[in-house]
Amino acid sequence: MRLRILYRFSEETNFGFKKVNINEKQSFVNQVFDSVSNKYDLMNDLMSLGLHRCWKETFVSELGSLKPQINKDNKSLKVLDVAGGTGDIAFKIMEKYKQQNIFSETLEITVLDINQSMLDVGQQRAQSLGYQNQIKFVCANAEELPFEENSFDIYTIAFGIRNVPRIPKALSEANRVLKQGGKFQCLEFSKVQNPLLALANNFYQFNLIPLMGQMVTQDRASYQYLVESIEKFHNQEEFLNLVNESGFKYSGYKNLLDGVVAIHYGFKL
Repeated sequence: MRLRILYRFSEETNFGFKKVNINEKQSFVNQVFDSVSNKYDLMNDLMSLGLHRCWKETFVSELGSLKPQINKDNKSLKVLDVAGGTGDIAFKIMEKYKQQNIFSETLEITVLDINQSMLDVGQQRAQSLGYQNQIKFVCANAEELPFEENSFDIYTIAFGIRNVPRIPKALSEANRVLKQGGKFQCLEFSKVQNPLLALANNFYQFNLIPLMGQMVTQDRASYQYLVESIEKFHNQEEFLNLVNESGFKYSGYKNLLDGVVAIHYGFKL
């Protein structure tokens, strides 16, 4: 009986403040993003007071030089952006690449998301920006990437890892598909370090963000889940340990706005 109880406990995970079967979480998350996809970017602007744009700019700048190392086996820089459905990170990488005056044919970006509604938004945006032939959109699970080992130079995931049911499995997959020397980089909400700022941030998230969701999208429940998922996510050191346990080396993190969000990174050696 005790073993059965332990087994049932191990199969549960957090969906916001609720405990759900780990095999069911993804369907619940999918319902949330199906609901919010059409106004996802607008709500990001409202919820973060526009700061998400600055965070994403910093995130992309932290990737460093994007110059590919051209040789007979590698003629392009291959980037995988996971949970990147609406294309924000991919488009910013394209802009950075252009600023470095690198020919666009040496850059290959694959945007992967488990939610087709989010990908539809991204593909429409790519079409309007003229990137439809430079960015591939793939509907797949971060826990089971449909790519061979050693396929990508860079793996990015922004505001997506906390929604994955089996985070260690997703990190392991990130390590598997990266080439030797490849970089993993993650942008996610984290834990504010200053107690007073943490209190203010908590009040804002739980009292105002669900209200915004209700007023703008008529969907309070989805935004209630989003703020609860932030609260339940790992702190900086806990997530860093998961990154290390997945095999990444020279890993670390950088807090933005005192830890409202954090950038974690690591390298496959």
